[in-house]
Amino acid sequence: MSRRPRRRAVLPAVLVVPLLLTACGGGQEEGASPKPASASSGAPAASGHNDTDVMFLQMMIAHHKQGVEMARVAAERAERDEVRLLAAAVVATQSQEVKTMSSWLRSWSKPTTNDHPPSVHAAHGGMPATGPKEIKTLKQTKGAGFEPAFLNLFVAHQHNAVEMARMETSKGGNRDAKAFAKRVQESRTDQIRQMLGLLNS
Repeated sequence: MSRRPRRRAVLPAVLVVPLLLTACGGGQEEGASPKPASASSGAPAASGHNDTDVMFLQMMIAHHKQGVEMARVAAERAERDEVRLLAAAVVATQSQEVKTMSSWLRSWSKPTTNDHPPSVHAAHGGMPATGPKEIKTLKQTKGAGFEPAFLNLFVAHQHNAVEMARMETSKGGNRDAKAFAKRVQESRTDQIRQMLGLLNS
């Protein structure tokens, strides 16, 4: 009788230090789907912003698009229902958040993309970014190896989102962007906790 390979987190120590585990709106039961960060429904952000707000939204839009690309694959290919449901929730939530963040930048007459590679923003929480090489490797992974590969990569990916959000909450100037960043911190931290649990179950 063949044994199912054990899923094990193979993460740098920085990714498994205790993180704030309070979900947006309160605590969360084990095994529950993580609550989305849910940027406001496309309404213009409050007036007044600084360069950090612009950089944060531009970086986060690119980061979200990478996350959606990976999650679409996982929603179809992962073995367990819990992983497929998590991935589908990521696709829905982050796609909507991209629309909201893009509308905020347009309302400030700012571009929604940044020409600089994420490594340029290393000091601002913008690296290490999930790159095309990592995403391509994930897409090529088949069978029982796919799910742990996705979860490990996505834990690191969402950890980067938490770091970018911390930068915004400490240095941003726009009230709505900072509130959104706080929700990103909380919801992505919940996702990290859930994925680490899935890796070790």
